[in-house]
Amino acid sequence: MNYIRMSAIVIITYVLISGIAIPIVPQPQGWFEFPVIPGLEEKARNIFFHVPTAWTTVVAFLVSMWYGLRYLRTRNMDDDLKSEASAGLGFMFCVLATITGALWAKFNWGSFWNWDPRETSIFILLLIYGAYFALRSAIEVEETRARLSAVYATLAGLTVPFFIFVLPRIVSGLHPGAKGDPEGAGPVVEFKMSPSMLVVFILGLIGFNLLYVWLLNVRVRTARLEYRRSTPQG
Repeated sequence: MNYIRMSAIVIITYVLISGIAIPIVPQPQGWFEFPVIPGLEEKARNIFFHVPTAWTTVVAFLVSMWYGLRYLRTRNMDDDLKSEASAGLGFMFCVLATITGALWAKFNWGSFWNWDPRETSIFILLLIYGAYFALRSAIEVEETRARLSAVYATLAGLTVPFFIFVLPRIVSGLHPGAKGDPEGAGPVVEFKMSPSMLVVFILGLIGFNLLYVWLLNVRVRTARLEYRRSTPQG
């Protein structure tokens, strides 16, 4: 796990430095220059941060659903702890994706929030998982809380692909890849970036996912300690 932690730190640090410092020029002459993406220009730097946090959000919520299903099958409280921990991280990355997306919207569309379908989708996910934690905090009986949370996490997880991948593409909107967009899915979704940008972008995906794995391990270990301390030993 130390290897994962150090890898995440090194990779994300490199992505942060590269994404901010490497110049964007009309005609790149090497690996340490990014090409201009029409319509984005300097704002293209947000690709390295917004997309990886959004992708990690999806991973975390789906993992929460997986452990919720496992709990329903095994009734192992450790699966409930993992489901909750992953949902919490998914919520955190969802907030980061919302913030970076709002910054992008401000400089691209003139305001931080436009109720674009993708913005609306991620807002709905925040509400769904906010309700998940409200549900957990409202139930004191551990078995009942774990069972209802597992069912909720399963149903919530099923909505994630729809809100992230489907809805924003079947209705018109400002976000690249929306219905009617003449450029289709766009260079990010289709991975049609220059090699220099693609390397940093993929490293961003890897780095944020490694960060998620490390934080999940930390949160689960902490949750186990708290559970053991709160459970009477007989």
